[in-house]
Amino acid sequence: MKFIGKFFLTLLLLVLFCLVVAYVLLQTQWGAGWFSRWVSDKTEYHLSVSKIEHNFSSPAHVILNDFSFGHDGQPAVVVAKRVDLGMALLQFSDPLHFNSIELRNGAVNLANLTPNNVLPLQSNRLQLTNMRIDSPYSALPLQAEQVNGGLMPWKPAANDMLGADTRFQMSAGKLTLNGVPGENVLLQGSVDHGRMLFSNVGADLARGSLTGDGERDAQGNWKISNLRLNDIRLQTGQSLSGFLQPLRELPSVQIGRLDMTDARLQGPDWAVTDLDLTLKNITWRGDDWQSDGGSLALNAGNFINGGFELNDPIVDLDFTPQGIALSQFSSRWVNGVIRASGGWTRADKRLTLDELAVAGLEYTLPQNWRDRWQESLPDWLDSVLVKKLASNRNLIIDINPDFPFQMTAVDGNGENLLLARQHQWGVWAGTASFNAAQATFNRTDLRHPSLALNADDQHIQVTELSAFSGNGLLEGTATLGQQPARPLQLDLKGQAVPVNVLHNWGWPTLPLNGDSNLQLRLTGALPAHAPLRPTVNGSLEVTTDTQSTQQMMRAGEVQ
Repeated sequence: MKFIGKFFLTLLLLVLFCLVVAYVLLQTQWGAGWFSRWVSDKTEYHLSVSKIEHNFSSPAHVILNDFSFGHDGQPAVVVAKRVDLGMALLQFSDPLHFNSIELRNGAVNLANLTPNNVLPLQSNRLQLTNMRIDSPYSALPLQAEQVNGGLMPWKPAANDMLGADTRFQMSAGKLTLNGVPGENVLLQGSVDHGRMLFSNVGADLARGSLTGDGERDAQGNWKISNLRLNDIRLQTGQSLSGFLQPLRELPSVQIGRLDMTDARLQGPDWAVTDLDLTLKNITWRGDDWQSDGGSLALNAGNFINGGFELNDPIVDLDFTPQGIALSQFSSRWVNGVIRASGGWTRADKRLTLDELAVAGLEYTLPQNWRDRWQESLPDWLDSVLVKKLASNRNLIIDINPDFPFQMTAVDGNGENLLLARQHQWGVWAGTASFNAAQATFNRTDLRHPSLALNADDQHIQVTELSAFSGNGLLEGTATLGQQPARPLQLDLKGQAVPVNVLHNWGWPTLPLNGDSNLQLRLTGALPAHAPLRPTVNGSLEVTTDTQSTQQMMRAGEVQ
């Protein structure tokens, strides 16, 4: 019996001696290298550690220095100057499930993680200290530096490094999320089987600040409860459409409340300055939106998009399932003022302006305004109805060299003007009258021109057309059909007007001088994208004090 007792005692001492030797050797450079090679040879991962440390003052912790870990044949997923592994009793049954893991002074590059593969490590708590994180291919592409924080617990799954159920709190000195950079970022929240809840988000963004809370579900739908942006100064190389494109690509974005204060946003051909905005209760899905009881209140210093510029715009909108109520729109535009109120209805996609007033404009028509007039409106806008139109002291200029014109101090009013239908601009219904102090049409000066019209489905009737020219008066009426061929009929009478008053408008020069009385009757057509002259047929009678003449025009040529 003594022999057996001595044998087992000796065996125990040998085992303890081996354990002590292994304990000491593992903490040497040789031992760390051997352990790294053993893991790399026996698993599908590569591991590199320069030193393994253990201290009996913290017996449950093992320190790995100069740590590098990743898949075989791939760059490292995790590199850290120091890794602290906290042991747990659970490791007797699950050796790779730690009580805590701390990564310090390194980087995590999830782009190097093999798809559909899972890191073999788990932890009750993952702590990051001064780490860099790169995750360019995740649902929320991000790049972060100076990251501090943790996750509890950390159980990574395939294509999901956060795990299915965890709570997180992190800060980052710099973070770029989905292409948007920020500094001094704070994130607090949780993950519940694909649903990410952000209970607190804060960041210094574009020289301003961002705070908010919200959530993202497993399908990628966002619900932002509150978001506040202050003093944002954002510059981007994207067009306005490109800047808003990520919003359209998301399945949906629901906003409870968005506040933006004193923001300045700028792109290559657009800008918004001194923007204050409050948006409530609205959901975007692609190019569409839904809302019940939502609203938008907006004012800005300037809004520029290409050659279009608004100064001091103010907008107040209310959103309902039926459409949008525009309670106020006002802005300075081309040195004048424009005001409107009304609404847009979803069922018929009609914009109805109860009132539209323009005053003091100095507006030069774009070179291609005729082409724009003939273009189809977008799908969301089928028709435009202006119930009451008021124009006061406006200057309208067209610099098109084929037929330039200018009208000064234009006043006017209109009622129930249907300016678009079936996605096409026009004057489809309503009445209007306009007058100006002076006008020039293709180098022919007129004084006090005036026009009155009424429109229906069949015709636009110009019931009054008059202007002073030279020492006399021009008066006329016209009818323009609403059919695609746009048949035109014009009757124009002149009393004591210059003989060749019509020359600059297309009629050949007459062999007469002085003032005259004239009578012009013509017919023609104004179809889209086709010239008027080849369709014109008419007659002109001119009488002076001493002479008279009569000319006929066929297909735009005088006979």
